[in-house]
Amino acid sequence: MISGHGNIETAVQTTKLGAYDFISKPFDVERLKLTIQNGLNYQKLIFENENMKRIMAFKDEILIGSSEAIEKLRTNILKVAPTSSRILITGENGTGKELVAKEIHKLSVRSSELFVQMNCAAIPEDLIEIELFGSVEGFLSYSTAKRTGKLQLADRGTLFLDEISDLSLEAQGKLINVLNENAIEPLGGNETINIDVRIIASTNQNLNELIEQGRFREDLYHRINVITINVPPLRERREDIPQFVEHFTEEICTQNNLPSKKFTKSAVDYLCSLKWPGNVRELKNTVERLIILSDSDVIDKNLLEESEQKFFSEFDKFINTDISLHEFQDQTEKLFIERKLKENGWNISKTAEALNIQRSHLYTKIKQYNIENPAKVN
Repeated sequence: MISGHGNIETAVQTTKLGAYDFISKPFDVERLKLTIQNGLNYQKLIFENENMKRIMAFKDEILIGSSEAIEKLRTNILKVAPTSSRILITGENGTGKELVAKEIHKLSVRSSELFVQMNCAAIPEDLIEIELFGSVEGFLSYSTAKRTGKLQLADRGTLFLDEISDLSLEAQGKLINVLNENAIEPLGGNETINIDVRIIASTNQNLNELIEQGRFREDLYHRINVITINVPPLRERREDIPQFVEHFTEEICTQNNLPSKKFTKSAVDYLCSLKWPGNVRELKNTVERLIILSDSDVIDKNLLEESEQKFFSEFDKFINTDISLHEFQDQTEKLFIERKLKENGWNISKTAEALNIQRSHLYTKIKQYNIENPAKVN
């Protein structure tokens, strides 16, 4: 603040309102330069301090685990977050691509601005362009109001295009123009609006294959794929599962006002043995079901197996367990024979007929798999 009518009261009030310093006229140019430089250094220190706080908090937040895969992911996020580069996040469904995008934004210089998200797979094709670019007043037949698009909403911030592979080719072409010009033109209008948006995109598909099939534009791929970050599936970081189980258990019990519950080591080891095709999302859902439906405060492997019918089909259990093809064939064949024996009242002749095999062959299988009639055992 520079004024020729300054006094101590004005200087105090000015700094309270946010001024870095107060200088009375006439001022010395060199002093002014020094004050400006000090002010800029002060702002830089504030930013670095806030950024360091975010980085320290980041280590304890959503990227749970200590595996080599997750440490590599953390390192990559910390490298790319402070830049303005466009990022493509790849990975299977349920791995946490959205959470990675949010962390990148939180650790960036744009963190004070909006993080705008758009799920390209969830929006009808005829509404994609309106969602992206917006529209002028009166353009939409069902709404006369002006509509602000996601690109304009994210100005100076970050736009996360989740599952970008689901964009139509026409929308892809228009997005390329935006990335080239850093400007948009709302539908129905002729006014160009300049924007400054960082684009983070994600996909669970192989974009190179989609390019070969003519379903994704190669020029758009090269514009969004400046830096690629791959989020590893849960099966490649099994050693993190115990930490996930502990974190989800505490979170779910707190959210649902339930008494504290605990998974035993045998139960956690069992969960670690599954393949988790739905990744972290599937694991969290499973832990939540077990906690809510269990009457015990201690969830053991035995309890988990007793309740298995509530949570998993027996066939799904074999699909998700790390076993060889030969073991899979044996276990599913045993399960199938047991089901057929039960359906036919453990009548060997009827069961053999239902399976279209000889009785002698069925007896061999019963002996091979140690199948016993529960009624005779009791």
